[in-house]
Amino acid sequence: MPVITLPDGSQRTFDAPVSVHDVAADIGPGLAKAALAGVVDGREVDTSHVIENDAELAIITERDEAGLEVIRHSTAHLLAMATQELFPGTQVTIGPVIEDGFYYDFATGHSFTPEDLEKIEKRMAEIVAADLPVERVVMGRDKAVELFRNMGEHYKVQIIEDLPADEELSIYRQGPWMDLCRGPHVPSTGKLKAFKLTKVAGAYWRGDSSNEMLQRIYGTAWANKKELKAYLNRIAEAEKRDHRKIGKKLDLFHTQEEAPGMVFWHPAGWSIYQTIEQYMRRAQREHGYDEIKTPQLVDISLWQRSGHADKFGDDMFMLPSDEREFAVKPMNCPCHVQVFNQGLKSYRDLPLRLAEFGSCHRNEPSGSLHGLMRVRGFVQDDAHIFCTEEQIQPEVADFIDFLHGVYADFGFDEIIYRLSTRPDQRVGSDTDWDRAEKALADALDAHELPWQELPGEGAFYGPKIEFSLKDCIGRVWQLGTIQVDFSMPGRLDAQYVAEDGSRQVPVMLHRAILGSFERFIGILIEHYEGVFPTWLAPTQAVVLNITDKQADYARKVEESLQNKGFRVVSDLRNEKIGFKIREHTLQKVPYLLVVGDKEVETQTVAVRARRGEDLGSMDLDAFVTQLADDVARRGRIAIAMENQH
Repeated sequence: MPVITLPDGSQRTFDAPVSVHDVAADIGPGLAKAALAGVVDGREVDTSHVIENDAELAIITERDEAGLEVIRHSTAHLLAMATQELFPGTQVTIGPVIEDGFYYDFATGHSFTPEDLEKIEKRMAEIVAADLPVERVVMGRDKAVELFRNMGEHYKVQIIEDLPADEELSIYRQGPWMDLCRGPHVPSTGKLKAFKLTKVAGAYWRGDSSNEMLQRIYGTAWANKKELKAYLNRIAEAEKRDHRKIGKKLDLFHTQEEAPGMVFWHPAGWSIYQTIEQYMRRAQREHGYDEIKTPQLVDISLWQRSGHADKFGDDMFMLPSDEREFAVKPMNCPCHVQVFNQGLKSYRDLPLRLAEFGSCHRNEPSGSLHGLMRVRGFVQDDAHIFCTEEQIQPEVADFIDFLHGVYADFGFDEIIYRLSTRPDQRVGSDTDWDRAEKALADALDAHELPWQELPGEGAFYGPKIEFSLKDCIGRVWQLGTIQVDFSMPGRLDAQYVAEDGSRQVPVMLHRAILGSFERFIGILIEHYEGVFPTWLAPTQAVVLNITDKQADYARKVEESLQNKGFRVVSDLRNEKIGFKIREHTLQKVPYLLVVGDKEVETQTVAVRARRGEDLGSMDLDAFVTQLADDVARRGRIAIAMENQH
């Protein structure tokens, strides 16, 4: 007589072993219909799973995050079945769930086209309409090898042969089609009603470039048509905002094969970069940071002592010289400890906050490089705080306030907080990790911030708080971090003289707000769709003359505004004023200042905003006031104003 305990604490007793579906039906017919899977004593199972003993049970429906994963995993099987039916001889390999969707890798001599994807989608819909039961069968490894070998699924045979000989495997069957899978899956194909195949790409078998190339079909799946439509709209909007396209259109930057993963900044893009760097430099100075600069090449021995060589050695660029081996700096922290170590520090010197716009290089896989978002050469707004254990929480609290102000200035007001705790591979004692994790949790709680724990996701030297932003189309970007490190300072011989005269090892807080400048600028480009708030815009205003008679006055206006620190140019070309207005509007310039005979006579400018509004005639002092106010607002109000425009 199994007793089933539900998430709300209520219990139901049954006279005999009972399936997850039967429990759902006992609760109500609506839940039985909605059930996609279950969680029995912490393990996800199919609705057909039979519970023989007392257990805790949660029913998974499409409303649950786990339910969406079950839908996507099952839709991957749906894709594979439809593909093999339409293209006989195609072999299946793997088909995992990924963020917002799934993919399946196929071995086939046929090259899939967009038209093929439409055919596959149509067949998938037919299989859904048939509402085929999805059944789980358990068999031994050797029997599974024989089954898939007879089916001609040679890749699947390789996967199974790599598993332990005594392992029982689960095979999922829908109609005549079957595949090896851990599951769980939906009870029947009729549960899969909202999906879309998105693209085809190449992929090497088992990710090894020495293996054969497979074809990977990507797709997305959602609980209902409404969610699918919203996702496809987001994808279309993201495509429109692609920072690589906008970067080319606005002449901000480029990359090229001769320097893979490195950025060539053009004048307009470098203006944005410099504006951000100067802003961060001032902000860090106001929060008590001292700026430093450390070398690009450092002997490998330092990275061995810090632990980075063991952890990140494959990602480091190496350079032999003078019978020594040097690493191109992949991160800044060990070098900052070297600055701390120069001259014995006292407890009175703590906290010591050292900041660097540190240029780093990492040998990222070529296939992962993506515009500004994933590069090999990048600059971090990196800083390290050397402090006592008692100073951890107030320093973290101050950093959180600092970070909130920075994000607000860039126009972001929705922040997600996550606490990443100790990974399996780590340095330092469990006692140190306990103290470090508690200090970060206490700082978040002191700010009354909602946060989520990410078990095992901390850095190898310490736990961290991760700060993620939501952009204007709802995408989440992980940016800032603060990490507590009890280990590295000791490994690198950092000490200070405590109040009692003893030598103590400082705690080291690793922190960044923007992450890398390159990636942050890529995010800004997409968030604003190139329509930067005035303080970031490469050109804040353009002076446009109507005829050559106003050229001297236009130059005078340009020079006057430049002398006041604004980024202003003049366009004195012999072109129609409408043409010039359109061209600079397309370049997203915040203000266009038109000068004709009337403006020369009255010593004014006719002001137009980039959205096309005529703001009327202003004398130069009035426009300077407006422009200065706009710049001073940074991104806090500018976005709302742009939306109104």
